[in-house]
Amino acid sequence: MKQRNVLNHRKKAEAVYPELVKWRRDFHKHPELSFNEKRTSEKVIEVLQSFDGFHIQSNVGGYGVIASLSNGDGPVIGLRADMDALPIQEQSACEYASRNPGVMHACGHDAHTAILLGAAKILSENRKHLKGTIKLIFQPAEEACDENGESGAVKMLQSGFLDDIDRAVALHMCPWQPRGTIQLHDGPSMANNDEFDLAIKGRGGHGGYPQDTIDPLWLSAQVLQALYSMNGRKIDPLQVGTISLGQIHGGKAHNIIPDEVMVKGTIRSYEKNVRLTLIDELENAASLASALGGSYELRINEGEPALINHPYINEIIEKAAEGFHIVKKPFGMGSEDFSYITEKIPAAMFFLGCRLEEERGLHHPQFDIDESALVDGTAILVGFVEHLLKR
Repeated sequence: MKQRNVLNHRKKAEAVYPELVKWRRDFHKHPELSFNEKRTSEKVIEVLQSFDGFHIQSNVGGYGVIASLSNGDGPVIGLRADMDALPIQEQSACEYASRNPGVMHACGHDAHTAILLGAAKILSENRKHLKGTIKLIFQPAEEACDENGESGAVKMLQSGFLDDIDRAVALHMCPWQPRGTIQLHDGPSMANNDEFDLAIKGRGGHGGYPQDTIDPLWLSAQVLQALYSMNGRKIDPLQVGTISLGQIHGGKAHNIIPDEVMVKGTIRSYEKNVRLTLIDELENAASLASALGGSYELRINEGEPALINHPYINEIIEKAAEGFHIVKKPFGMGSEDFSYITEKIPAAMFFLGCRLEEERGLHHPQFDIDESALVDGTAILVGFVEHLLKR
């Protein structure tokens, strides 16, 4: 019976494949950055309005959309897709390449949105067989935070419209796994994400008279050496955590020692205690500047918490994906603001295999997917709902 249900979900998803491709390519052609997803939101609402049974709420937490489908008393299940794109210039000759200069769907959010619309269509047509409520969450601003440090997930949670959700699931395109594979993991599966800005200050002067200066470039070299030696010395090698530098700026001329060097980077970890240790050790490393005659200013910008996948939700995903190849391992040191939802309710994210012959990684200017994976994602989401809400 289970296998027959899985095949039935896949058959229904295959029937909407042409629409899945059309929607995904439309979103890909017209990407929009975080907090600017106006057209994307309008397109989502337009498509949802062509289906029966949905109560649609717009402009939730920005350009977010929540589409609710109810049939009697029962659990409330949330299915989430993110909608925003990245500030990347696409390098592709495909006919559906981005038409917005410097903006690109390089993380698969166009596919996530199309898949959730596909699930919406199938669930709408089969709602009489379900008992409970489905909330489809089309979320803005996963890739960035606003001036208050809040991403789209935070803002949608603050709206209160998600308070009644009992269980939730999300998917993410996975360019390192082939079609027919999903990647699952219980517990911490993506990283805490904190960013830092470190100003190392000295006293500048003439490059020919370094003895009259406090050279912040030399100070920064000592600080960076301490940072890069942290893993395996300050952090247990068996624990997951790292500090990576993304920017170093200092000076404007060959013969002038500057007053200041700015260092920017990211702090990634899975466990809360490791997160706190890394922040403490970053402060300790920065303090070398003071010990050597300079000074420093360190600002930590706290980002998403680690994505904690609930084992029970993963069990349901695995049942819905019967027949797929299942890979059980963490998703890496990237971060995902769906983690704010997994903090509050039993929820999980799975990675959906979509690899092309030549793998194109997430956030790459030539990122693309095997579009047949759209069918897989749609079928699994529909199966997930039916396992929890079937009469």
